[in-house]
Amino acid sequence: MDFAEPEHVVALRETIRRFLAREMPPAEAQRWDREDKFPRPVFDKLAALGVTGSTVPEEYGGTGRDILATMVAIEELGRRSFPLAVAFINCACYGGMNILECGSEKQKRELLPKLAAGKMWFAYGLTEPDVGADLASVRTTAARKGDTVVINGAKRFCTGSDIAEYIYLLVKSDPTAPRYQNLSFVLVPPKARGVTLTRMDTMGLRGFPSFDVTFDDVEIPAENIVGGEAGWNKGWPMLAGPTLGVEKLEVAAIGVGIADAAVDDAWAYSEQRQQFGKPVSSYQAIRHMLADAKTKVHAARLMLYHAAWLADRNENCDVETSMTKLFVTETAKSVVLDCQTVMGAYGYAHGFDMERYVRDVLLLPIIGGSSSIQRNNIANRLGLPR
Repeated sequence: MDFAEPEHVVALRETIRRFLAREMPPAEAQRWDREDKFPRPVFDKLAALGVTGSTVPEEYGGTGRDILATMVAIEELGRRSFPLAVAFINCACYGGMNILECGSEKQKRELLPKLAAGKMWFAYGLTEPDVGADLASVRTTAARKGDTVVINGAKRFCTGSDIAEYIYLLVKSDPTAPRYQNLSFVLVPPKARGVTLTRMDTMGLRGFPSFDVTFDDVEIPAENIVGGEAGWNKGWPMLAGPTLGVEKLEVAAIGVGIADAAVDDAWAYSEQRQQFGKPVSSYQAIRHMLADAKTKVHAARLMLYHAAWLADRNENCDVETSMTKLFVTETAKSVVLDCQTVMGAYGYAHGFDMERYVRDVLLLPIIGGSSSIQRNNIANRLGLPR
């Protein structure tokens, strides 16, 4: 196996780093976090570089489906800004990957070029007030009414739905069909009549808020059924397909980015901070903590890239993606908290990026399938008897 990054991935990483240094320096990332506002003009400039097309084939206006490149982009964006990384995911992954894998040909022709260009975003509408990991039990309903579909119900944690063009909504589309054969995905504009968004305040991911969303007799055209007519009641295979596996890697990639940034900050601090006449980096306790952090980030990155390599080859990698999501997000949390310890009170103070890294990294073992869910996935798929 060749562990060298392909030339185009190296170029992508360097392009994003130069872009962030120019358009989103640390002080600006801090300001946007403090003001709790998303820098849409910055994202538009990022999209103009063509990076949001990494999940879309060239025939639909993208640069070709490239999971490794997509993870590297998320990692680099996550190093500087959690919201910017999530916005990229909402566009390239929630939008581009889902429509490529599950959309009808008409939907691909209409939506993929806009997604590849970064001019359209999707928000996920999966979780409900009483439904978390057990998505087959969703209660939001979709009923056919001639050429329209009528939606009723509620979703929770619909991140970015205020600025998305569509909510990629999981619904119960047949009240009488057996479990797993009664679900569909539909595309619902957040501004449609009968849709109500209620903002949820959270400790991290500031600038890209989540929402409670209710649907009260919301009517959408039947052409908004993902996959067209053939997609009706086929939502579970779409949900359980390769896109969901890659979603785990997206969260892991953010974890690698945040952890890497935290190590860089703690490393630099340890060299500059003087105590008892010498830098704190000279004390063995600090040196060992930073050495361990560097090692953990390296291991997390290798695990992420291996799983991305498998996904690029369209190999069955359900176990590997669950392992990666579990290990990388828990490792990222551990690394960031250790780096905060290295910086002492400065790691807790506003004005330093470390306290933001802590707020953001705590979310990663929860979203995209919690660590407990990933452990269940691993045990189940490796055949451990229940």
